[in-house]
Amino acid sequence: MSLSTSPSATLNSSFASKHASSWQPGATSAAKQLKPFATEDIKILLLENVNKTGQEVLEAQGYQVDCLKTSLPEDELIQRIRDVHVIGIRSKTQLTARVLREAKNLIVIGCFCIGTNQVDTQYAAKHGIAVFNSPFSNSRSVAELVIAEVIVLARQLGDRSNELHQGRWNKVSSGCWEIRGKTLGKVSDICLHNISLLTSSAGIIGYGHIGSQLSVLAEAMGMTVMFYDAVNLMALGTAKQVPTLDHLLQGADFVTCHVPELPETSNMIGHDQIGQMKNGSYLINASRGSVINIPALIDAMRSGKLAGAALDVYPAEPGGNGDYFTNDLNFWAEDLRSLKNIILTPHIGGSTEEAQSAIGIEVSEALVRYVNEGATLGAVNLPEVNLRSLTMDEPDHVRVIYIHHNIPGVLRKVNEILGDHNVDKQMTDSRGDVAYLMADISDVNAPKIKDLYQHLEELSSRIMTRVLY
Repeated sequence: MSLSTSPSATLNSSFASKHASSWQPGATSAAKQLKPFATEDIKILLLENVNKTGQEVLEAQGYQVDCLKTSLPEDELIQRIRDVHVIGIRSKTQLTARVLREAKNLIVIGCFCIGTNQVDTQYAAKHGIAVFNSPFSNSRSVAELVIAEVIVLARQLGDRSNELHQGRWNKVSSGCWEIRGKTLGKVSDICLHNISLLTSSAGIIGYGHIGSQLSVLAEAMGMTVMFYDAVNLMALGTAKQVPTLDHLLQGADFVTCHVPELPETSNMIGHDQIGQMKNGSYLINASRGSVINIPALIDAMRSGKLAGAALDVYPAEPGGNGDYFTNDLNFWAEDLRSLKNIILTPHIGGSTEEAQSAIGIEVSEALVRYVNEGATLGAVNLPEVNLRSLTMDEPDHVRVIYIHHNIPGVLRKVNEILGDHNVDKQMTDSRGDVAYLMADISDVNAPKIKDLYQHLEELSSRIMTRVLY
């Protein structure tokens, strides 16, 4: 039986009132604290030094929480994941199909970061495992990093700092610019730049949580902002959306990427795209390592096509801290490190105290809602379903969650089983091949609950059955 426990669960009433269509604003009954149909405690494994705020949210529920500061090699991860119900990771842990196949008790995965490409989300969905992430909690931190990189590149601060660390005093102004107002003359004598008196502009690829925040910051610093996105979006301030990526590349002095890792974004910026950029422009990537073709970037820096670049993400990244950023990891690493006016950071865009604290709370609260109430709002791989919480006025109620294959006839068979009971409320939705049904049933006792669970488990459409009461 799939378990769900909530020794001290409490209702997030503001969340429920906002998202549950059946919520009544005048309702005053206290939320019912759900408990497991079986008595086993929920076991949670948190990897990669998940922020203490997240640990505290989970421990407050009475869960058994085991925290590790690092990721684990695949074989060791398989051993550790076999008996846990919840796992929390960041960006380095790889939850492949091979790993998830061994996770017999797993019901939910929490990605304490934006990306979920480190998880086989399709495999997880097909086996009833929900996946949650933090889509916006570190947006400000990433946007601030990019703004800092724009200024550092425009002033060549990285090179000047490195030179002075080595004892060399090199006070120059050639090729150094303000980002406000105008971009003047040549960037340097060795580059074939031909920049006329144009307003300094920022081109943002991807106008989501990070891109839009960056837009506001850049405009406040006197930059003209244009952005390209696959869908039409409302621009903030005086930013303008351009119809094609080519328009953005040809018009921006600074091009910055903020897109997810998808087949469509792999090598999105290569030789041809860099060739369309302005001579003496700058390229920044703080999204995913597969977005920019690094050898093409190296060629453009060496030829003087680009005046500078900043990278925070890479196609292959080390599993831990150390002297690992070498050609053994990426064949071009040493060539990249040898370039002038290029900022290389170790995937730290969201690595601030504020961002990690907010992510810890956001993801942990989503995990609690799913474990205790079955709510899938915010899940990246399952249909989004929610019912208002049960209350203390409903002592003999049970919540049934039935995750099943999305095939004809399933609801008829499920409702034949539920039809022998009083169904107070029910909601179902599907996403691709997987469907998610949630129902609250009244006037039941332990034998009836066990019988109900057993009948649902016997259906051929079953992926996972959970019972909360």
